[in-house]
Amino acid sequence: MYKLKLTVAGDQVASVEDLFLELGALSTSLEDAGDHPLLEPLPGETPVWPEAAVSGLFGEDVEAACVMLSLCTRLAVSPEAITREDVEDRDWVRAWMDDFRPMRFGTGLWICPTGFEPPDPDAVNLLLDPGLAFGTGTHPTTALCLEWLDAHPPVDATVIDYGCGSGVLAIAALKLGARHAVGVDLDPQALTATRDNARRNRIPDAQLPVYLPGSLDAAPADLVMANILSGPLVDLAPALTGLVRPGGQLVLSGLLAQQAGDVAAAYARGFTMKEPVFREGWALLEGERMKDEG
Repeated sequence: MYKLKLTVAGDQVASVEDLFLELGALSTSLEDAGDHPLLEPLPGETPVWPEAAVSGLFGEDVEAACVMLSLCTRLAVSPEAITREDVEDRDWVRAWMDDFRPMRFGTGLWICPTGFEPPDPDAVNLLLDPGLAFGTGTHPTTALCLEWLDAHPPVDATVIDYGCGSGVLAIAALKLGARHAVGVDLDPQALTATRDNARRNRIPDAQLPVYLPGSLDAAPADLVMANILSGPLVDLAPALTGLVRPGGQLVLSGLLAQQAGDVAAAYARGFTMKEPVFREGWALLEGERMKDEG
């Protein structure tokens, strides 16, 4: 196997990935070609930097010289702009999973992949295999949310996980004692993943229904969690405020540390906001819905 890579402008990424696949690539991947932060994407979005290195992985049955000629012709680039790297033939998904180990969040919440016995059988264990980093707890914002849940078990509470992705936060809340949870996401595939992960953790569909935002019909919840980008968090402030019952809690993440002030300000009218919690340049915000907004 071999890998071909070239650097393009961010707005060309999708078309170059499509071209790689058209020419026979088994898969494509992206890397930042500069030094820009990786923001947690909206469901269904691909994070794109101003410049990105796009790679295509090819089998030996695809002639590299033909692929490079096509790339040079159709993208109007020189051969020197494309790098080739020979890659050992291996099961990449299996290799990634081999490197994925049970992870603990807080004192008693674990995520355990297939093939591992829970390190602490008496702890709260979520069965979840690696997929996107944003859905397994490996991203700092997801880890912050899981640790918050471990420290504040939502016993007998109702929960809305807005931007649920893999469903990890809703499932964790239910395993920590929540009575009912709702998953909301723009991406239908995320809703499917949430259902599948819930069933794997023996959570009935009725206890964790999932909705596209436009079809959500839920009463205000005791706890609303949203681990999405700062811009959507600001834009969604009126909607998310209405989803939290008076006296209920709101947990927001997916934002960079320097964005915490602006996001907190968007919710200050309806919530008493606490000081943000930071990790690796990311932030988590927590607020309590005011009982009398006056």
